[in-house]
Order: sequence, then C-alpha cells, then structure tokens
Amino acid sequence: MKKHQILVIGGGLAGLRAAIEAKERGLDVAVLSLVYPMRSHSVAAQGGINVALGNRRDVGEDNPEKHSFDTVKGSDYLADQDAVETMCQEAPTRTYELNHWGTPFSRMPDGRLDQRPFGGADFPRTCYAADRTGHALMHTLYEQSVKRGILVYNEWAALSLVMADGRCRGAVALDIATGAIEAFAADAVVLGTGGVGRIYSLSTNAHINTGYAMAMAYWAGVPIKDLEFIQFHPTALPGTGILITEGARGEGGYLLNNKNERFMRDYAPTKMELAPRDIVSRSIRTEIDLGRGFEPGVVHLDIRHLGKERIMEVLPGIREICLKFLGFDPADQPIPIVPGQHYTMGGIDTDVWGATPVPGIFAAGECACVSVHGGNRLGGNSLLDTVVFGQRSGQRAADYVLGLEAPPHGQAALQSALKQEQERVAGLLSRDRTHLPAAIREKLGQTMFDQVGIFREPKPLQGALDTIHQLQKEYPGVGVGGKSRRFNLDLLRTLELRGMLDLAEVITLGALARQESRGSHFRRDFPERNDRDWLKHTLVTYSARGPQVSYRPVVVTKWQPQERKY
Repeated sequence: MKKHQILVIGGGLAGLRAAIEAKERGLDVAVLSLVYPMRSHSVAAQGGINVALGNRRDVGEDNPEKHSFDTVKGSDYLADQDAVETMCQEAPTRTYELNHWGTPFSRMPDGRLDQRPFGGADFPRTCYAADRTGHALMHTLYEQSVKRGILVYNEWAALSLVMADGRCRGAVALDIATGAIEAFAADAVVLGTGGVGRIYSLSTNAHINTGYAMAMAYWAGVPIKDLEFIQFHPTALPGTGILITEGARGEGGYLLNNKNERFMRDYAPTKMELAPRDIVSRSIRTEIDLGRGFEPGVVHLDIRHLGKERIMEVLPGIREICLKFLGFDPADQPIPIVPGQHYTMGGIDTDVWGATPVPGIFAAGECACVSVHGGNRLGGNSLLDTVVFGQRSGQRAADYVLGLEAPPHGQAALQSALKQEQERVAGLLSRDRTHLPAAIREKLGQTMFDQVGIFREPKPLQGALDTIHQLQKEYPGVGVGGKSRRFNLDLLRTLELRGMLDLAEVITLGALARQESRGSHFRRDFPERNDRDWLKHTLVTYSARGPQVSYRPVVVTKWQPQERKY
C-alpha cells in the first residue's frame, strides 16, 4: 500500500497547480496521472487565458469587474456570481505568476503581455502564446512540479475512491504498465482529470477524456452539477474533431456559407464571429441545416486575408494542422469546419475552494463545477479556471489535512476496496463476453451526438435515455478480448465505459428535465430562457435506486439576469 498526505489524480494544469500549492505548504503530495503529464489534454488548449490586464488601452479600459460581467452574461446568468468574481479578481495574480515562472507569452513591442479578442468579451483580454497556450502553460507548471520534487505516478488509472466513516481515505488504482492494482492511502484526494468529451462521437477532446474520475466522485456520493450543459466548439474539423482555435476568429477570421456570406451578421450583428460559442455553434448548425453549407455538411473559416506572415506568427499550429490533416495551407484556401463537442460546463459539485460536500474530496478544472461557466463558457476562461481553482483546491486540501487531529488511513476500507477492484478486473479478464465494449461505446457516442447535441427535443432525449439504460443493462455482459495485464488498453477502456454510461445518463436526465433554453442547452420545444422556474443548478446524486435529481438556486450578487444580446 502506498501512502501520501495528499493524492492528486490528474496531471494536467489543474492537478499540477493543486499539487504545487499543497507541496509549498510542506505536505507529502503525489500526482497519479493516466498519461505522462505533458501528454495531458491541457496541452491541446490553443487560444489563450483571459485576464483583465488592460494592456490594450487603444480600445478602452478593462478591469476584473468587466471581465466578471462578461463571464456572467456569457454564462446566460447561470454562473454563481461570487465564484465568477473570485476567478476574475485572482486572474492577474495567477497570470503574472505564470509569466514569472517562465511561460513564453506572446508580447507587445514594449514587452507587455499581448491580448487578443475572444468571443463574448467587450475587451481584448486573452493572453496567449501564439496558438499553443495550453502547451506553454503545461511546460511551465510541469517544470515547477519537477523543481519541487513532486512525485508523479505516470500511467496509472484510478479505479475508485475509498470511503470510510463518511470521509475519503484514498483511492485504488491500476498500474497500466504491469496490470498491478494497488491501494493509495491519502488524507485528501484532489481530482483534476478534465471533461467527459469522449462520451460524444465527434469531440475535440483527447481519448483520455472519458470523465471516469468524475464518475468515481459521483459513486462516492458527491453530486454532479449542471452536466446537461455541454459546449460545442464552433470550429472543429469534420471527421476527426480536431480543434481550430477561437484565436483564428480573434485574429479576424471570417465564417462563410456557400453564398460567400458572413452569416453571423444575421445571428449576432454586433459580435459577428466573436459571439459566445453556443450562439456561433447554433448559427453554423442552422446554416448547414438550411442548405447553406458546403459539402459534406460544413461551413468555411476563412483566414486568407490575414496573410501568410501573420498566420505563421500567431496561428502556426493551425497552419500545421491544415497542412498535415487537410493537405493545404490556410493562407491559400478556407478551412472546412463543423461544431464538435468541446467542453463540459458542469461537473463535480464544489465550492470556490474546490471542496466537495464529501470530506476529503476536492476537485478543480473541467471535471469540477464551481460554477463559473454556467450555461456557456467563454473561450479563454477554461485555462484561467484551471490555475485559479487548482491553486485554491490545493490550498484548501492542505488546510484540511493540517487540521486533522489524528488522520486515520482507513486501512480496513482500503483493503476491502482493493480486493473489490481486483475481483472486478479479474472478472473482466476471465469472462466470456456477450457484448463488445467497443460496440457499446460507439452506440453511446453516436446516440449522444445525434440526440443530446446542439438542438434538443423531448422525444430524442427520451430515446437517448432509453438507449443508455439498455446499454447499462448490457454492460455486465462485456468482457476483455486480450487477457494480458500489461498495457491492456482494452481492459482500461472497458473499465472506463461504466463511468461513461452513468455520466451520459446524468447529462440526459438533466437535459430532459430542464424545460427551457439557456446557454448551450437549447430546447426546440422551450426556445426561451425561463428565469422564474429555471434560474437554478441541477444536482444529480448517485443512489441504489437510481440517480436522484435536485436543484439549488444560482448565486446572484451584482447583476440581475437580463436578455442576452450580442
């Protein structure tokens, strides 16, 4: 059995920032990561990190309060305003910290951090490192974790959280390289494992983003909040789902239909291509559905007018993607794009310190829901979310551990959980399978994309829920083809599938119950936002009787809900 005071599960930006903070307070901290940290999905973030520095004074004065209002408005007023203000107020501190730690931000001629426009913002407040911002931030935080000697268990898959006397005592995990299963005793666990994108068939997310750790928290008794709010990024490549950053539009790119029209003037005349992502995605889908797209069901993102020199300076990664995956230079022809699943606004229910209702469990980043994104996240706020609440969750987890008088490690509970997971894995490896896990996963992904997507209706939603329930019934009949325990990714994907099915159920239940349209959740039968009945968070709690749905009021401080226009 391995023992640490704090176990951080997830080696991306949120997890590493939490680990660094806890380590700074003198605690024994370890990170358990499904992949080597520099392969975490955080590296895929392209466009930038939002912070009200006001460096672009040529377009007016910016401040954290304006950043907060843009975020609340962008969330369609579902975000908790106290949490939003916390994030935006702390943004300069966290960003300058990253700068001082060595992040190679793109800069203005005088050396200040450059800031580009992003969707839903009234000021250019997105700091960036060309179009590889997440990659740059990950290098910075990984260097800082190495500097502090933080132990990382690379290529380990967490299987379950261990509970005893109402508190989390650690976790059980699988060493992918050897197939060994071990218990990790910990006084606190911080989850920073990203989103659930791979529940959908077309997603910009990495294959590791299955949401399994979110499901672990759910099974341990932590409510899942607002998971029906699924963000579709407007510009993904058809087929592969590879992301084309919002920075392409922030730099001045156009969206064009087959009439060569910048159609966003019909949907968001003041913001055009830089309207919030939910509005742009619905607009693109509408154009395609009305027959104004190009074959095979796409619209065009045109950045040719920026010129090759500018593209190579600020969008080199996008140019490389086009050259490698499309076979042309975006300086010469438009990029075909389609909306793809991108982000989960909802997640593990936490407060502004990353603490969940279950003692000993903390969470930060995309797997968590504070809530600062509400019904729709603004581009550039996700990287900010990871470092602000990564730091805060690490701080609060450390305070929690230091406040324990005599922290028991729950030996009996850990041994029992270890035995249970060993038996579960052995069963999967020995069982004659009646259902193929890959077939269930493919059916799930297509069902979610087709029936719980950008536009939602009651009959397809109910059909999706029925399909999910049928797939849940089939899951006990799955088995693993390859019987080796070493690097058995078939085994790993089969284990993850259980969590994907349960989270898909949570998404669909929330979407079916919420009879309004707000942010990314658009009901054709209820096309208007309904603040009287639905200005509240959805909470889904796991139970033996099935998911239990409840609600909590949204925290409103300064800004009363108003019609959202752009």
